[in-house]
Amino acid sequence: MSQSHWVFPGFDPIAIQIGPLAVHWYGLMYLLGFVFAWWMANRRAAQPGSGWNRDQVSDVLFYGFLGVILGGRLGYVFFYQFDTFLADPLYLIKIWTGGMSFHGGLIGVITALWLFARKQHKTFFAVSDFIAPLIPFGLGAGRIGNFINGELWGRTTEVPWGIVFPAAGMLPRHPSQLYQFALEGVVLLIILNLAWRARPPRGVVSGLFLLCYGLFRFMVEFVREPDAQLGLYLDLFSMGQLLSMPMMLAGALMLWAACRRPRWFGNGEKTA
Repeated sequence: MSQSHWVFPGFDPIAIQIGPLAVHWYGLMYLLGFVFAWWMANRRAAQPGSGWNRDQVSDVLFYGFLGVILGGRLGYVFFYQFDTFLADPLYLIKIWTGGMSFHGGLIGVITALWLFARKQHKTFFAVSDFIAPLIPFGLGAGRIGNFINGELWGRTTEVPWGIVFPAAGMLPRHPSQLYQFALEGVVLLIILNLAWRARPPRGVVSGLFLLCYGLFRFMVEFVREPDAQLGLYLDLFSMGQLLSMPMMLAGALMLWAACRRPRWFGNGEKTA
């Protein structure tokens, strides 16, 4: 190990504690993501012709929050810990042990947005295009939470910015949590919000979200330590990459269809 590599100090996972009440950093990051989404959604709903009001914003964020929690937990258990679930089915509800999956959360959110759209008599893509630009901030905050917790580290490396995570050994590793923060949080936030402001055809913003997130996650997984219980498939691809492949394909197809067949997404209306 080079002396120039920074050793992760092991931050306290509890951000705030008042008596028996403890707020963990990861939970705080979820809260920050939700507050940001609520603020931005209400700001955009207030614009003339948005087609949204404050009550709808509150409802769709509540639906989305439930989708994230339920889908994220189900996805983690069935994608990453299925053997554990078979041995102990109650593991599914042991959320205090930790474990959330982005891809499972995405499926949960898509389901929740579809239910909300039906209830509000909106097209699905009118809802998903409105919500997609709100998500990257929360994703980035979550990756900062992963970093503070010293979890989901990268593979060993000799790059100068490698970090030693003592829980993973004394060799420097890629700070993959920070790579994901930069790509999924910052870059994706900029791309989606620039696209939203351009008022593209319905479905474009949603397609960009799927394509760009899938691509960014696929790239970072090459330097992220694979899950120990799963390893690599074909000695090359991680579970995260396998789950990102259909995202990229779906996103690319949606972009093509939104531009060539706009009637499929809501009579060719522009994103509001």
